[in-house]
Amino acid sequence: MTYTIADPCVGVKDAACVDVCPVDCIYTTADDKQFFINPDECIDCAACEPVCPVVAIFPADQVPAKWQSFTPLNKTYFDGKDLNDLKEKTRTAPRKINEAH
Repeated sequence: MTYTIADPCVGVKDAACVDVCPVDCIYTTADDKQFFINPDECIDCAACEPVCPVVAIFPADQVPAKWQSFTPLNKTYFDGKDLNDLKEKTRTAPRKINEAH
């Protein structure tokens, strides 16, 4: 199973989850409004879930019904993207949405 980042992250985009992920499977760009977990890389360790300050991270099978659309969104976000490029964009993106580029 993988984890999903849902609606509470939108507009907040706190990078605490990125800092604790042991496999670096959480991505974003400066233009994105949230973080995304790559389901093909997530090892289901749950390290990200307790550090999220807005309770936006859930096991994929436990995402609240009102945010179910975020599970496929976390998967399709990666379609056609170069992960090496995306890793660099994640590294240089603001750590919170209100930080300047």
